[in-house]
Amino acid sequence: MPEMETARLGLPLLQAAQAQKHVTLNESLLRLDGLVNLVLQQAARTTPPGAAADGLCWGVGRGAVNAWEGHDGEIAIASDGGWIFVHPRAGMRAHDAASGRPLIHDGEDWIAGALTLGPSGTGMIAGLAEGEVAITPGTEVVSTVTVPAGVMLVGATARVREAITGSVSTWSLGTQGAPDRFGTGLGTGAGSWARGILSAPMTYWEAQPLRLTAQGGSFAGGRVRLALHWWELRLPA
Repeated sequence: MPEMETARLGLPLLQAAQAQKHVTLNESLLRLDGLVNLVLQQAARTTPPGAAADGLCWGVGRGAVNAWEGHDGEIAIASDGGWIFVHPRAGMRAHDAASGRPLIHDGEDWIAGALTLGPSGTGMIAGLAEGEVAITPGTEVVSTVTVPAGVMLVGATARVREAITGSVSTWSLGTQGAPDRFGTGLGTGAGSWARGILSAPMTYWEAQPLRLTAQGGSFAGGRVRLALHWWELRLPA
């Protein structure tokens, strides 16, 4: 019954003549333990993990199966080998452990990277994409880390994870037609980095992958971690 739980978080309430009050109290505490400073291991998972420590939370995606079937869109809190389910409310905030991005719930879904979110669903989104690229022989490597279409790019960052080998002396980071937009003369040793902040944010109307270009020679091998940082505007419903 609705009057037997709190309106916002659905915390079970103690009843005047209730036996074993500790059971109800413990369930309320378990919900609070999961929901306060909410961290979602994933924002939209459809299959329950095989094992989960008490208090860990997941956003249940559409088409969920097994123990999560029928709980699409809810928050699943691991508890004593089972699950406690809570309906998120519009305006709730969480941290997505899988992507490292903040989340705001719009009443229907978790919106990743939302800085603002209006009643119509419009808002300002801070976007992030990252990945690690294996350097292949040649003078240019096209990565899978891509600037999406229709975003205002702030910059790109990079870290050499394994030393870049070959006859190359330095390298540059950019996109097609602008091979050094985010850095040039970059080091090849492990730990070398680039912080390519644009002096003025640039809007990309077409998707563009990050490209690494060899300078003074050619690539043979190595590994580089790349990241892109952008803003985007969410349309109203």
